[in-house]
Amino acid sequence: MAAMEPAYAENRLDINRLGLWLFILSESFLFLALLVSRYYLLVFQRPAELNQPLGFAISIVLLLSSLTAYRCETAAACGNEKMFRRNMLFTLGLGGLFLIGVAIEWIEGFRFFPPSRGFGILFFTLTGFHAFHVVTGLAALLVVYVMSRTHKGRYTPGNYWGVEAVVKYWHFVDVAWVFIFPTLYLVS
Repeated sequence: MAAMEPAYAENRLDINRLGLWLFILSESFLFLALLVSRYYLLVFQRPAELNQPLGFAISIVLLLSSLTAYRCETAAACGNEKMFRRNMLFTLGLGGLFLIGVAIEWIEGFRFFPPSRGFGILFFTLTGFHAFHVVTGLAALLVVYVMSRTHKGRYTPGNYWGVEAVVKYWHFVDVAWVFIFPTLYLVS
């Protein structure tokens, strides 16, 4: 019976990975629908008041968080707990910084293109939907971090699925922004 455990565990991991990819695919369709609505409604011009430098800066911050998340996963896969935790904290910090940038954009947006106008509807819907995903991603990253602190040796080279899953979700959130940024900030 013990000889079947590793095969079962690997099969379980494959099922988990498939489930995660199906979830990411379903979320991609939601983002795609919102992005398509922007191109369908091109009649709404990008306002001159839209803070493109801030949008670019928060994009860089989010992309850097993807790098630190990748380093976090790699460290977990290699059993380097110190590097894992350090990169997890960097990822959490960069994600928080991104949300602060979005909050600044929203404050400016309410003044120049409120959600009652065409572009405002698109802007606040897309950035709000994305910010919700960032918040849930940060919550999941925080859970993984706390588990690593309270359960020493929780993530090992042979058992780091929790880290892998959360980092893949974080990458998805970052990739979604790669499409949202040009859609909102560059297309006129």
